[in-house]
Amino acid sequence: MGVTRLKRKDRRNKTVSRVEVQFLKLGRNIELGSRSQMPKKSQIVKNDEILNQLAAEAK
Repeated sequence: MGVTRLKRKDRRNKTVSRVEVQFLKLGRNIELGSRSQMPKKSQIVKNDEILNQLAAEAK
């Protein structure tokens, strides 16, 4: 049986779901421990620091 190409809609769903999974993996930092901590240079960590700083200034 030959390999069939995915239709455009299915290709889009495949890539969107992959990106969503990646986003959820990056956004979760539930467990305590060295392996689950985000890297210091991570953009999410930087964004959180800035948001916390702005929230503190707003109070």
